[in-house]
Amino acid sequence: MPAREIPIASITPDASGVIGEQDKGTHSNPDIQHLMRAGTLNLTSLPPLSLYIHLPWCLKKCPYCDFNSHAFNPEAPNPETSNPNTPIAQSELPEARYIDALINDLEASLPLIWGRSIHTVFMGGGTPSLFSPKSIERLISGIRSRLVLLPGCEITLEANPGTFERDRFKAFKDAGVTRLSLGVQSFNDDALKALGRVHDSEQAKAAATEASQVFETFNLDLMYALPNQSLEDLTIDLKTALSFNPSHLSIYHLTLEPNTLFAKYPPKDLPSEDTAYEMLDVITDFAKASGLQRYEVSAFAKPGHRCQHNLNYWQFGDYLGIGAGAHSKLSFAHRIIRQIRHREPLLYMDKALSNAAAVAKTEEVSRKELPFEFMLNLTRLKEGFNLDLFMERTGMPLSAVQVALEEAVSKGLLERDMMHVSPTVKGFDFLSDLQSLFLPG
Repeated sequence: MPAREIPIASITPDASGVIGEQDKGTHSNPDIQHLMRAGTLNLTSLPPLSLYIHLPWCLKKCPYCDFNSHAFNPEAPNPETSNPNTPIAQSELPEARYIDALINDLEASLPLIWGRSIHTVFMGGGTPSLFSPKSIERLISGIRSRLVLLPGCEITLEANPGTFERDRFKAFKDAGVTRLSLGVQSFNDDALKALGRVHDSEQAKAAATEASQVFETFNLDLMYALPNQSLEDLTIDLKTALSFNPSHLSIYHLTLEPNTLFAKYPPKDLPSEDTAYEMLDVITDFAKASGLQRYEVSAFAKPGHRCQHNLNYWQFGDYLGIGAGAHSKLSFAHRIIRQIRHREPLLYMDKALSNAAAVAKTEEVSRKELPFEFMLNLTRLKEGFNLDLFMERTGMPLSAVQVALEEAVSKGLLERDMMHVSPTVKGFDFLSDLQSLFLPG
């Protein structure tokens, strides 16, 4: 998920739900012989494999953010040179140590992905652009020396305007980054203040200008349905964003996620649900007029510039996640597993560097859960998908979803022919209702 992570499953092959300690390697990775034994699935081929790298620090934790991010406080002591139990706030980012931990983590995970090539790489956070271009170059070099990256492999780095310096984006490109994703959220100073962002509109414009000059493919992240936001405010934001001619636009409805500051202290004067729907119509119209095609619920792109990493998520591809709190989904001939790394960055580094348990949990996805996991992702795609992809990616027969498919069609949420299904306009508008039809009984 995200572009981050998708939720980890909680079903496994033994009664406890967790693969036993006897089956784990030194980093909590299960023994490959355990994973290759006979099972209940029958995958005829393995899906494309992506690499997700989590860089967990931010200048400040945003009140709406539910990702595994940790505030970086330049005024606090550095835990590398003082008390190792000091909270994550510190005077210097432990860049070298964290990169070492990532490479160690990757090294320990190689037996799980032997012989497989990497289709995409995504560095998310947190704010990855807090790391220096030199550290990013060392990380990418470490990846290339251990894995086969396909020709033209998309390598994305998330960046925030609050960490922007002139020529910094060019240095990231020189380090090997091919695609930049810029978290603007808004070009309106009042909206940025309400969202708790550390940058202002002028910084956002300067960063977007440089991104457009350096990268052929770059994404702008925006949010809508913000406190006190009107349709006119949104229109100004969209016109400003599109003036930079982005090749990709991601636009998210502000939601009050559990365990966030906004969930505890909800902002006032949020637009009504009807107004939010009007806003989405405005977004879609503006994007289309600018040559950006909506291909996923929250994503718009020019031809040839869709985010291949996110597409792999949404098409139920595989991904190895390294870094604090990173999630993985990995397929084998007869099973699919999920993993999650330790969330707290200092603990993660300690574990990864001491050859202990960088992986906090390994679980196997059950047949019962797979149809919903698959449909949770594939129904996000506007153009839909061929049903043979369900059999290919889950190792299950089409009969496992036949009843739910028929119900979705009867309710006007899906349309299908013999082998292709796609969400209707109604299904796209009421996506949660569509996805819930595939929940296990």
